[in-house]
Amino acid sequence: MTGLGLRACWTIARRDLHARLRGLRLLFICLFLGVATLATIGSLTAAITSELQGQGQSLLGGDIEIAMTQREATDAEKSAFRALGAMSETIRTRAMVSSGAEGRAILTELKGVDGAYPLYGMLRLRDMPAPETLAPDEVFIDEALAARLNVRPGNMLRYGEATFRVRDIITEEPDRVGEGFTFGPVALTSLDGLRRTGLLQPGSLYESKYRVRLPSGADPKAATERLEAQFSTVGLELRDRDNAAPGASRFISRMGQFLSLIGLAALIIAGIGVSNGVSSYLAMKRNGIATLKILGASSGDIARIYMMQIGMVAALAVAFGLATGAVLPLGIIAVVGDALPVQPGAALYPIPLATSAAYGLLIAFIFTLPPLARARTLPAAALFRSVVEQRFRIDRRTSLSVGGAAAALLALILLTARDPLFAGMVVGATVATVLILAGIGWAVKRIAGRLPRARRPLVRLAVANLHRPGAQTVPLVIALGLGLTLFVMLAAIQTSITSEITRTVPQKAPDQFVLDIPANDSGRFQAIVRSAAPKADINLVPNLRGTITAYGEQRVADLEELPEGGWFLRGERGVTYSDALPRNSDLVAGQWWPRNYAGPPLVSLDQNAAEVMQVGIGDTLTVSVLGREIDARIASLRKVNWDSLGLNYVLVLSPNALAGAPHTYTATISLDGADQGALTRALLAAFPAISIIDVGELIGEVVTILDQMSVAIALAGSITILAGIAVLIGAIAASRQSRSYDSVILKTLGATRRQVLAAQAMEYALLAILLAVVAMLLGTVAAYSIVVWLFEFGWAPDWIVVLLTLGAGAVLTLAIGLIGSIPIMSVRPASALRQLHAG
Repeated sequence: MTGLGLRACWTIARRDLHARLRGLRLLFICLFLGVATLATIGSLTAAITSELQGQGQSLLGGDIEIAMTQREATDAEKSAFRALGAMSETIRTRAMVSSGAEGRAILTELKGVDGAYPLYGMLRLRDMPAPETLAPDEVFIDEALAARLNVRPGNMLRYGEATFRVRDIITEEPDRVGEGFTFGPVALTSLDGLRRTGLLQPGSLYESKYRVRLPSGADPKAATERLEAQFSTVGLELRDRDNAAPGASRFISRMGQFLSLIGLAALIIAGIGVSNGVSSYLAMKRNGIATLKILGASSGDIARIYMMQIGMVAALAVAFGLATGAVLPLGIIAVVGDALPVQPGAALYPIPLATSAAYGLLIAFIFTLPPLARARTLPAAALFRSVVEQRFRIDRRTSLSVGGAAAALLALILLTARDPLFAGMVVGATVATVLILAGIGWAVKRIAGRLPRARRPLVRLAVANLHRPGAQTVPLVIALGLGLTLFVMLAAIQTSITSEITRTVPQKAPDQFVLDIPANDSGRFQAIVRSAAPKADINLVPNLRGTITAYGEQRVADLEELPEGGWFLRGERGVTYSDALPRNSDLVAGQWWPRNYAGPPLVSLDQNAAEVMQVGIGDTLTVSVLGREIDARIASLRKVNWDSLGLNYVLVLSPNALAGAPHTYTATISLDGADQGALTRALLAAFPAISIIDVGELIGEVVTILDQMSVAIALAGSITILAGIAVLIGAIAASRQSRSYDSVILKTLGATRRQVLAAQAMEYALLAILLAVVAMLLGTVAAYSIVVWLFEFGWAPDWIVVLLTLGAGAVLTLAIGLIGSIPIMSVRPASALRQLHAG
């Protein structure tokens, strides 16, 4: 035989490939899992973000939006808005509502709208088409409010000083997602109806929004830039239809990136399983490979034959993975659609599918080429001896090819990532973990070979299995270590995220937040609280809204991108003033101003915010409050205890800086066992315009969101665990022939199946005990990075749950190893020895 052409190689490859993919099933499963996970996450993320962008006008309520708090636009501002196009005005505030039927009050979001609302989209009602006008004494309520108060159209509701008749139930509010987070169900009335309530007092916390529909062809970005230049000092918050729901977009994008990187890590880990599976498959084919070489087939012919086989299976796995990734998001949307910010339609998203396919093919190429190169380059005699003599040699051309493919994979990861630095860190951490485990496996093999011989035969055999010729110690250490590390990581992430809210926060949190307390009635407010709850702890502070417009010499509007961690520069934030250091704060630099200070405006700044803005004591901070810019010198820096759920502020100004500004007070109340319902009724009777937030309900909503995050992380992480299990199965499969030979020899010498299996159980147990410590360290570091750096939560894992999960993971991986070894026990000595002799 001289040399084979492509057609002959294809014929041999096709005929030699088992119809049920025998020997290459592990390759198929590993690639399928990784590609399907990446394609599903990428398609789902693309579907949601595309829908957010496609419905930008409806979600925003216009082509551009101008928002401000604690005030309405002036006539000059409204004239400027109308000059751009048709304008719609809405005012939204938090308000307590009560019904005659139930007599109890709950917190809602009350929105007043004008006759032009909505400019885009449609307000849908349950029983009637949306009317052109809404009478001042009528209100639409959403289904959640109707259910909580047990009311229906025709019933009466009370907001503040006004009574309303429920006209109909809202089934779809077009700009709901664009409005952002709400503290309760929504009700809509007219602007005149909202003003009837008496809720819009000077200093009250309400938000005015002006949406503009631009003429056809007008550029929304140019319009917002024009308004920014015209009203640069009054603290307007501007958005356009391309950024209609920034909070939802950021969350979906960040979660999508994180889950995609978990999927990619799973695919890289599965690549090790691919390598083991291909090694096992080629070991099964060693007699055929050696025979082809003896008959004159070249190394290139061998490479082409088995590359065609592996390529076919890899392509099939990638194709099935892409099909799953294209279809599965539709099922996810159908099941959990209500939890998504929008309802995406059925569509194919080529970019995430193509990216996932590229990932899968590159991983297949990187991890199949080395074992294929070993089979291609070894002489025929060496192939026949490979059962008892292992040779690992990769030629230079293969090394260069693998290196080039790895570089292409890294470039693809970085180019498609939203945050290339974070993506690089995740990939680097995954590779580093594999290398650390490989180093530990190599060290275990060397140390086991130098240990003194144990007296007990089973122990001696278990230790010998770690270092004998053909031992798969390194792949086993990688497989077991990855599996246990992933168990620790997922347990630490989930328990840390949930305990941050369910354990830590409730112990420190107050029972109620009370908003919009009239400034001149703060004394009467405290008296009513003391009367209903004598032991209550009250923290009463002034509350305004302000925007940081400049720090040092830098105007925030001139920044192309906010600095990392600069969330407080995005729109308006709470601002207060105080003569003394506030609760939940520690002074770390500078001095507090004296009581009755009357000099130039001063400000105390959160220490972390100062680090983000790179400012310090003596620098200038410009804050826009109620449309007026205040230049304040930084007098001190504070460490704020944000997880207390108390009244915490990035900015605390000297009282004279806000002299004369209309405002209200906000209070937190810790009841110390008093009747919360009785206090709520007493406060609402005296102050109809206040809003009371039940912290318990708020924590419940946050816990629900965090639970959904934890489930998403767990589902994506479970794919990574499956990949680790695939690596373990691959390592067992790669060592099956040599272990079968050992089993036959031991049986011939009189060993029982139980004894052979016990020796392997000891081997896996020794590795599991050693790797449990390593996994605890690696998994904890990975979980800490994700919880603290990515999601910016506190670090509070439940170590008991983590340790129990680690123990369960060790038992599971040990069981998988033993189950994989059971077929070896059934090998008949005569059959195995005949096969060995034939080889």
